[in-house]
Amino acid sequence: MNSYKRSVATGIATFAALCAVGLLAGSSKAALASGDLAETIIRYALAPSPLDEDLRRLSDEIGGRVTGSAAMARAVAWGVDGFKAAGVDVHTEGYELPATWEEGVSQFQLIGPVQFPISIVSIAWAPATPPGGIEAPLVDVGNGTVEDFARVASSVRGSMVLVNSNVTVTWSDLLDEYNRAPAIIHRAIDAGARAILWVAARDRRVLYRHTDALEGEIAALPMAIVAREDALRLVRAMETHPGEERGRLSLGNRVGGAIRQENVVGEIRGRELSDEFVILAAHLDSWELGTGALDNGCNAALVIAAARAIQKSHLQPRRTLRFILFTGEEQGFVGSHAYVLQHRAELDRIRAMIAYDAGTGRVTGYSLGGRDDIQKGVTEVLAPLAAWRVSQLTLDASVGTDNFDFLLEGVPTLMANQEESNYMPNYHASTDTLDKVDFRNLQQHVAIAALTAYGIADRPDRLGPRQSRQEIEALLKRTGMDKDLKALGYWPAWESGARGRQP
Repeated sequence: MNSYKRSVATGIATFAALCAVGLLAGSSKAALASGDLAETIIRYALAPSPLDEDLRRLSDEIGGRVTGSAAMARAVAWGVDGFKAAGVDVHTEGYELPATWEEGVSQFQLIGPVQFPISIVSIAWAPATPPGGIEAPLVDVGNGTVEDFARVASSVRGSMVLVNSNVTVTWSDLLDEYNRAPAIIHRAIDAGARAILWVAARDRRVLYRHTDALEGEIAALPMAIVAREDALRLVRAMETHPGEERGRLSLGNRVGGAIRQENVVGEIRGRELSDEFVILAAHLDSWELGTGALDNGCNAALVIAAARAIQKSHLQPRRTLRFILFTGEEQGFVGSHAYVLQHRAELDRIRAMIAYDAGTGRVTGYSLGGRDDIQKGVTEVLAPLAAWRVSQLTLDASVGTDNFDFLLEGVPTLMANQEESNYMPNYHASTDTLDKVDFRNLQQHVAIAALTAYGIADRPDRLGPRQSRQEIEALLKRTGMDKDLKALGYWPAWESGARGRQP
C-alpha cells in the first residue's frame, strides 16, 4: 500500500472508531472549546493528509539531521515548505551554533594478550584524537563512581578508562544515563585519563550517539561508545590479564567553527488577543546513525500536520498559535534557548509552550512541569478526548527537551507523556528509522496536539501566570529538578542568571 493510500485508510479507520465511541458527538460541554469546535479540529486532524509522506521525505530522503550540517539545512527547507503547503505563514529565525561537528572514521584496536575486533562510535561533539590515534593502557573504572576511581587511582593517569553501564529500558534509566555522565567525565579529567570508553547501554550490538554538551561546546576528552557485547568481552579479558591490555583509539572527527542555524516558525494569528501566544513545538534535528524518525522526525511532521488541520478548519483561536521546529536540541537545547533569549520581551505573553519529543508511543496526557495551578485548565481542554484516555496529567519536571528554557523562565509548559513503546531501544541509534513509526498513533497525536494548542489559545482566561524567579526556584526544589540541573551542569548558569528568569 503506498503512503497516500495508507494515510487515507488510517484516517478513515480512526475517524470511524471515534464516531463509534461517541468522541465526535459534540457532547462535551465542560471543555472550554465547544463540542462542535472540538469535533471540527479532530475531523481535520484525522482526515487524509500528507503526514506520512512528509515524514518519509524527512526521514528517508534527508535522513539524519545533525545541527550545523548540510542535511540540517535541507530539513529547515523541508519545514518551511511544509508550513507553506499547509497555508500557514512561516519564517525562520537565526542563532549562532558555537561549533560544527562531524564524525570521521572511528576505530579501536586492542593491543595485548587478547585481541578481537571492537565496534565503536564517537560521542558527538568529542574532539578528534591526534594523528595516529591514542595508544594507552586500559583501566576498568566500573560504574565511574568516586569509589571506583579511588580503587584504581594509581593507574588512571595516561590511560583510557572503560565505564560500565546498565541497559536502558525505561525513561528513568535514560535520565540516569545522562545524569551520571558529567561527574564521571570530570573525575576522568581530574585523574588524568586520556580518553573515555563507554559501555553501550543497549544490547544486540546497537550503536547510538549522545553528547554531553551544555551549549554546543566541544568536549574536553576524546570519548566513544563501545558495542555492549564487545565491551563486556573486553572487561573479561582485562580481568583475566590484569594490567596487560592496551588499546589504540582513533577518532577522525571534523570540528568547525561557529555557524548560523535556524529555527522554523509557523503562525496562525489570533482573532482577539493576537499579541498573546501558545506554542506547539518539536525539535527538527537528529543524530545521523539512523534517520531520526522517532527522535524526532515524527513530531516535527506532527507540528506541521496540526497547523494544517487548524488552518483547514478555518477556525481562528482567540490567541495566536505559533508552531516551532527547533534545531540544536541535541546539543543542549541551543535553538530553543536562543529563541527564549530573542523573545524575552514577550515571555509574559506566552500562555503555554507544548512540546512533543518521545516517538509514537500512545500519548497518555501531559507533564505539567510541576505546575499544579494549570492542571484544572488543561483537564478542561482535554475533556473532548476522554475516550482516548489522555487525561493523565503529571506534576513532574525534568531536563528533557525544548520546554526546558521556557520552564526556567516561568512559562507554563506541557510535555507530552507517552508510553515507551519502541522508543528506548531505538533512541539515538542506528535503528531509528521510518519502519519503527506507528502511523496510526501518530495521526491520533496530531489530533491531540491540535486540540490542546487550540483549546489553550481559545480559553477566555489564561492557563496560568508566568512564575517569578522565586516561584521557579521553589518548583525546582519541590520536583527535584534542581538535582538534575546540578548533575548535568546547568545549575551554575541558573544561579548566575545566565539561564532562566533574571534575578
